[in-house]
Amino acid sequence: MSTINYQKYDAIGIIELDDQAALNALTPDGLIDLRNALIACQADDEVRVIIITGAGDKAFCAGANLKKTDPPEQSFAKSALSCKTIDSKGSGYTRLMDLSDLLIWKPMIAAINGYCLGGGLELAMQCDLRIASSNASFALPEVKVGSVPAVGGVQALMRAIPAAHAMKLALTGDRIDAKAALSVGLVSDICAPDALISESRKIAVRIAANGPLAVKTVKKLALETSHLAPADFILQSNMAWGLLRDTKDRIEGRDAFNKKRKPNFTGD
Repeated sequence: MSTINYQKYDAIGIIELDDQAALNALTPDGLIDLRNALIACQADDEVRVIIITGAGDKAFCAGANLKKTDPPEQSFAKSALSCKTIDSKGSGYTRLMDLSDLLIWKPMIAAINGYCLGGGLELAMQCDLRIASSNASFALPEVKVGSVPAVGGVQALMRAIPAAHAMKLALTGDRIDAKAALSVGLVSDICAPDALISESRKIAVRIAANGPLAVKTVKKLALETSHLAPADFILQSNMAWGLLRDTKDRIEGRDAFNKKRKPNFTGD
């Protein structure tokens, strides 16, 4: 039985991690289902924004399910040199948590309720926006058990929040609440637990109302060029502007602006 639920509401795809007995912790099979759901969202032209959340009110995701990720029989070297799907059955299930190879250019929102720990936080930090319920809490606790975040969690945290706060969290493994996460910029919004999905959908709807090609291009620029020197990222921005200049959506957007009406974007 899959631990991933998927529903579509107009232009919004909602992916729900659902293994509440294990605080929605991730298994190799669950990660494959998650990746397949994301691939389906990417391929569906009707979906313009993706929301990832956890079932129930106790956890978004508490990381890897340690009861279902037994120590491997083969060496790490052999696993690491295999493809992700094969490696997931060995020691490399954590590689499935790296979503970068899926090239998801549609915006992803993490709607975070309860615990967001370890791999759960690493998953949330791969989303473009993080919205927290007031009962949410966050940590990279790996150092407490003699390990490290395996999916770029330290590096992602350093990019997401000021270095001093990132290092404190990574080195202590301490957990912070939603208010602290908001104060350092780890999340953009806090809401009541029972309003989490509705508030996340409101933001998703506002994003989905914009030009789909423009939204995906903004995300692509943000992820691929922000590390470049100004001359280089300005060049890439201008190239992206040129790619969109003659699209039907940009023509529609300009016409709607001039006529003071709501644009009807089609993604063309």
